[in-house]
Amino acid sequence: MDMIDRYLNAVAAQLPQDERADIIAELRDLILSRFEAKEEELGRPLTEDEQEAILREIGHPLVVAARYRKGPDRLVGPELFPYWLFGVKAGLLVLLAVQAIGLFIHLISGPADSGQAIGHAFHGFFGSALTLIGVATVAAAVFEHYDIRPKWMTQWRVKDLGAFGLSDPAAWGASVAGTETAKQTWRLRPAKAWPGADYAFSFVVVGMFALWWVGLLHFPGVAQVRLLGAEAAVTPAPIWSTLFAPILIYALVQMTVDLNSLFRPHAVRLRAAARLGVAAGGLWLTWAIWEAGHWFTLTDLNGETARIAGDGVTLDFEALRTLGDGARDLVGVASTLSVVLVWALAISAISLASSMVLNLWRLARP
Repeated sequence: MDMIDRYLNAVAAQLPQDERADIIAELRDLILSRFEAKEEELGRPLTEDEQEAILREIGHPLVVAARYRKGPDRLVGPELFPYWLFGVKAGLLVLLAVQAIGLFIHLISGPADSGQAIGHAFHGFFGSALTLIGVATVAAAVFEHYDIRPKWMTQWRVKDLGAFGLSDPAAWGASVAGTETAKQTWRLRPAKAWPGADYAFSFVVVGMFALWWVGLLHFPGVAQVRLLGAEAAVTPAPIWSTLFAPILIYALVQMTVDLNSLFRPHAVRLRAAARLGVAAGGLWLTWAIWEAGHWFTLTDLNGETARIAGDGVTLDFEALRTLGDGARDLVGVASTLSVVLVWALAISAISLASSMVLNLWRLARP
């Protein structure tokens, strides 16, 4: 087998079978004409090195085959890349927040080595970040390969573009700080800044929760706490198995409402009605979790257990004021986390009830 045949076989292996013969014949004619032209120029037959140099000029077999292959030749094309980058940035911000919360729980549990806890948090963040980037890239590759373009990418409206200001981290900090830079950055926007921006963040947060809830996304170290230098496993109470499907449905509905709100931020009444239902569902879930009274169980290496549980009695400002002052043993840590969860559920209930009232007002006003 001569050099041309070896080269063409390498190209043919990358081509669809129904088009292979025609393309290879065309390439063979191109190569032979290049060889003949060079031989006429030199006045002698080409050496193997000179033939190989011409083939290198034509291109590597993988690159040459890609010129003839139909469909996209990239995972994330230039049209989808900005959306991919936007999702990855927002997702990384959420992952950072989740790991910060986990690190806080580890630190208040009194680990013997806080440096080790910080190291675990960094490890968890980078591992989850790689998973997030991988999932986002696979999704973008599917969109690219099958030429999927959702309606919000092709039929967008100028008044709905403010949400994409979230892709500018510098503007986030300036906006939060209320500095002059923020005023200059958003001087040309409408009176209500970033319409739909809150819904974009909510969509990403709830989406990552849904992935974690069904086991597709993992946060290392979340299922363990440390007390007096020893690890204790965290076991969920039966209430979470009972509410598994309702919580998943609630998250998916919330994501649907957020996505619609993100790209239709001016549909006030429709959004108010949808969010009223979402808030009512969330309030019911919060009440069901509260009524269970038992949420998690801590188990140390000796097999001893302590419940993370609570009721209305735990809603005591004195207990909140002394949070973290208790013992750092199994019972003390469980007691501290119980107070945190009781207050978290209470604040969640108040927030959801307020959301219902606000959205009822939006529906009722002219």
